[in-house]
Amino acid sequence: MSIEVGSILEGTVTGITNFGAFIELPGGKVGLVHISEVADVYVKDVKDFLKERDKVKVKVLTIDGNKIGLSIKQLQEKKPPQAITPKNNAVAPKFVPRKSFTNDRRRQNNPGPASFEDKLSKFLKDSDEKLTDLRKKTDSKRGGRGSRHYE
Repeated sequence: MSIEVGSILEGTVTGITNFGAFIELPGGKVGLVHISEVADVYVKDVKDFLKERDKVKVKVLTIDGNKIGLSIKQLQEKKPPQAITPKNNAVAPKFVPRKSFTNDRRRQNNPGPASFEDKLSKFLKDSDEKLTDLRKKTDSKRGGRGSRHYE
């Protein structure tokens, strides 16, 4: 029997490692089920899902020379995602936005949302102030305009 990518085969678990399980396929060939292809859930230890000499159905994912990549997970039925509902039919809490303290005065005078131009002008003003402060500090350290010169 030839082994091809996409075919579904039955094999026997011959060895278990920390990174997966080796499966003996028909014809005496051996393939590997990587730990990420064992189950749909997080697998910390392969031994929690498989034992040696277990008969398993696998799907052939890759064939690269003598290496055969297998999957058990892709043959399992996909469970439909369940909608998350609050327990005891409780009503979900209402979203309350956090209060911003940055522009309280400005918001009191203009309670509507700020336009793009307003936001841009505020950003430019703040940026210029920060650059000016930075220049003063670096010039004094370098011996620039703000420092004392000893002759």
